[in-house]
Amino acid sequence: MTVSEQPPPPKEDENDELDALDALEKEASEFNKDAEIDRILKAFKLDAYAVLNLQPGIPDAQIKIQYRKLSLLIHPDKTSNPLAPSAFDRLKKAQTELQDPKQRTHLDECISDARMLLIRERKLTTDSPEVKEPDSEFLAAWRKKTVEVLVDAEARRRKQMKAQLQEEGREQRKVDEEVEVRKRRREHEVKWEETRESRIGSWRDFQKGAAAGKEGEGGKKKKKLKVLG
Repeated sequence: MTVSEQPPPPKEDENDELDALDALEKEASEFNKDAEIDRILKAFKLDAYAVLNLQPGIPDAQIKIQYRKLSLLIHPDKTSNPLAPSAFDRLKKAQTELQDPKQRTHLDECISDARMLLIRERKLTTDSPEVKEPDSEFLAAWRKKTVEVLVDAEARRRKQMKAQLQEEGREQRKVDEEVEVRKRRREHEVKWEETRESRIGSWRDFQKGAAAGKEGEGGKKKKKLKVLG
């Protein structure tokens, strides 16, 4: 293409339109970021699946993909939203919990328990159509029941931890008391040893004094008592 055949530069109106489109895309992107940050912070934080917007039973690979996608979207360096750091931390915590087999198993068990409790409350069975093909109402009730089960489990965990800390505190106080008794005993033994020579010297002085007293008594003549009458 020769110089004469090159396309003409965009007109001023076209530049304005491109700027407007860029501004709209940026605004839409910021809106999506703000909406996701708001969703994460409103999600029940004890349910890592809810924070990551995932369904239970999802493969580990999908958890990593979802976390990467959301973390890039709401990263504090990529948005001016002041709540981005809090949402990012919560997102990271949720991903860490789902990567921990013990924590994920506990969460899966709570979700399963919530489902069974809901089935019993509604006098259904696992073969009931509402359970096999749950509608939005059943799923919403299941999520609500999951929150109750997770809150109850967390309350029990905190109670057990408190009792454990109290027991550990009692054991520590007992150990501290035993250490203090041994310390006082050692200090007493040290002082007793330090004063040993002084005690021996005092005993020797006492013995000398006693011996001198006996000698003094032996050298004195006894006076005869006069008989009256």
